[in-house]
Amino acid sequence: MRAFKLISICLVLLTLTFTAGCAEIVDDGVTTWRIGHEEVVGGVMDEFALEFKRLIEERSNGSIEVEVYRTGEIGNHVDHVEFIQEGLLNFAIVNPGSSSTTVPENNIFYNHFLLPSDEEDIKTMLDESQAIKRLNEINREHDMNVHSWFVEGFNVWTTNKEIRTPKDFSGVKIRTMQSPLIIASYRAYGANPTPMPYMEVYSGLQLGQIDAQVNPVFAIEEMSFYEVQRYIILSNQDAFVAAMVSNVDFIDSLDATTRQMVEEVIAEVTDHIFEFQRNLNKTRLDKIREVSDIKIIELTDEERELFRDASVSARQVFRNSVGTRGNEILDLFEAEIQELLDSK
Repeated sequence: MRAFKLISICLVLLTLTFTAGCAEIVDDGVTTWRIGHEEVVGGVMDEFALEFKRLIEERSNGSIEVEVYRTGEIGNHVDHVEFIQEGLLNFAIVNPGSSSTTVPENNIFYNHFLLPSDEEDIKTMLDESQAIKRLNEINREHDMNVHSWFVEGFNVWTTNKEIRTPKDFSGVKIRTMQSPLIIASYRAYGANPTPMPYMEVYSGLQLGQIDAQVNPVFAIEEMSFYEVQRYIILSNQDAFVAAMVSNVDFIDSLDATTRQMVEEVIAEVTDHIFEFQRNLNKTRLDKIREVSDIKIIELTDEERELFRDASVSARQVFRNSVGTRGNEILDLFEAEIQELLDSK
């Protein structure tokens, strides 16, 4: 079944590009690279992919063409992880929930109240943390070369009831990704976490199959979730973090000059996307305010502390799911974050 699926995707790629192979393709002196991501047009991942495409094509003087594939165009977000490992995609932008099926240590970012509550501090940690460098080494062992981690904004809750304490979550069916850690986190609040495909969330909310969902603000606006919810809760319990990854064999096959160009472009795009997502999330929240009567609640420090205390038990789920290296990475990451906060 797995082999059949890979062959099917390869045939799709052949049809789309009119070429004669499933990996890197050279035609009339132009090399084609493929990048996939799990969002729709206008999302943060889409902006990352398009800016990457623009800069690569510009700096290669047109000798490299980058094809961008959005969610559903060649498989879903989980498929993209497999396609990277098999070399059907050269690059992909993936979230930890997708890649954690292969590298459970990637779930580290879903530990609630682990990351700093300031996005600038989060960017510093993603760029400079030694713990994250160790995490990248584990990913490479699984045929995923991580070039950068970047934040897409804090995850926020949309609900049909006011949520200010964990008790308010009691019995609430909240859509989450299929991650044991995420599920455990919401169970710790008393909620009923309900995994559901991203593209089915709107109808699930509309039909009452779920009562709530969690995503960054930009996604809530672009998917119109606010139309079928009464509250947006700005909780800052965790951020949506994504990784720009490449196939190991592909990236290692590049000559030194091209490899350096790739690294420089990704570094520039990562910096660009940080400001882009901040502006996008602010603009989208303002738009939601303008076009709806949904009530927006920002939790106080005291209210967030209640959720922080309740979330402690879920962190053990992460520790139990990873080996010694994963626990060492979490310990180091916690220490690095505390050191950063103490220095301010």
